[in-house]
Amino acid sequence: MAADLESTLNALKQRFKPGVVDRPVVYYLSLGEGQGEKWTVTLSPTTCELASGKPENADCVLKTSAPLFQKLVEGTWKPGVMDFMSGKIKTSDLPRLQLLQKAFGLG
Repeated sequence: MAADLESTLNALKQRFKPGVVDRPVVYYLSLGEGQGEKWTVTLSPTTCELASGKPENADCVLKTSAPLFQKLVEGTWKPGVMDFMSGKIKTSDLPRLQLLQKAFGLG
């Protein structure tokens, strides 16, 4: 699963659209239950950086399962209100999560 997730994240990086953010924004992706996969995505106006692990400070936290995250990136799943209400996907900052979607052309 980790290799699939890493390839999904690399594919995501290739879809990055420069100019969507106007200052650096740090996202923390917690994918899976328990220890799961932890990733940091740092966006700037011109770059997208991926790093394994949890950042010290994140502007936005996204928690979901690795399979749902992969479906989100592939475009086969778009989270709705019920997904947030049921806990399938959680975030600390919905507007910044929407900005992340826009930066990668998701949804």
